Amino acid sequence: MESWKTAWRSFYYEGAPDAPDPVLERGRVALLVIDVQNTYLARPDPATLTGEELARYHRWTPFHARMHGTVIPTIARLMDAFRTGGNPVVFARIAALLPDGRDRSLSQRKPGWNDLLLPKDEWESQVVPALAPRADEIQVTKTTDSALTGTNLRLVLQNMGITHVVATGIFTDQCVSSTVRSLADESFDVILVEDACAAGSQDLHEQELRILNRIYCEVMSAEELLGFLPR
Repeated sequence: MESWKTAWRSFYYEGAPDAPDPVLERGRVALLVIDVQNTYLARPDPATLTGEELARYHRWTPFHARMHGTVIPTIARLMDAFRTGGNPVVFARIAALLPDGRDRSLSQRKPGWNDLLLPKDEWESQVVPALAPRADEIQVTKTTDSALTGTNLRLVLQNMGITHVVATGIFTDQCVSSTVRSLADESFDVILVEDACAAGSQDLHEQELRILNRIYCEVMSAEELLGFLPR
């Protein structure tokens, strides 16, 4: 099996030296779970659908299979490891602060698939039950794609002494990507766990991993990450 040090290299890093092993210190590495919310996992009964709606249902089936079969179990495993080792677990979710959603950024209001109104207290905007935050764990509510741009998460992480952020969640090519880039710009070391995130299609997911790898983060599997995690 190919190592994380070479598996996700893009054109820019062909022939570049291998990345060094991350040095993770207990209490200074945080797990960030991005946008794994009820609205994205809810599905209609296909028996009620016809035409383009039914075709769209089937186009999204691989995403749901990956989420339930790989991503959610992997994030749950990471959450358990972080909690057991005394390393913080932090959650970010898209949620409008106002009922009509006029506080949302333009990227969250453009007509089309991304135009979802998710009031902060409604069921649709909550983290899925399988990954429910504990009462003492931080949740930030964002009206932007990046979990840093529209929240105080950068300040909170810095106040906690966090140097490394392990990113997980959905969607790899949208809010996960925006958050990883923002974290890198704020000089956090970022590890993106490839089997703990998903895009609408596997092609989009893998394409974004290669774009982000090395310059904005190091991409590795959960198993590889756990080998470096302090316990």
